[in-house]
Amino acid sequence: QLQLVESGGGLVQPGGSLKLSCAASGRPLAPYVVGWFRQVPGKEREWVSYITNSGQGNYQDSVKGRFTVSRDNANNTVYLQMNVLSPEDTGVYYCAAKTGRWYVTTWSRTQDYDRWGQGTQVTVSS
Repeated sequence: QLQLVESGGGLVQPGGSLKLSCAASGRPLAPYVVGWFRQVPGKEREWVSYITNSGQGNYQDSVKGRFTVSRDNANNTVYLQMNVLSPEDTGVYYCAAKTGRWYVTTWSRTQDYDRWGQGTQVTVSS
């Protein structure tokens, strides 16, 4: 019964920054891998990043060096710091957790996760 809620999205100019939060309730988030995805208008949901239970992050090539994923277990929250934003970063951003026990070889697919937040809109425009 883990629930996730994203927040922190909004309108930002190119080159700006936003920090997204993924707040968990119902149970601790600490044991789970958490992924970030974005839904680009007119396209399929795209993997952005994930973080392991030990705090190791991985990133899609297009956001490497600009985005940083982190987690704060005391606050039961995962964050996505987004810097040097461009219009191509626009979309609805979702966080998701894997709570099931099936084996996963990659964390870059929507089917690798079973708990999702409602999404938060990020718009990068001048």
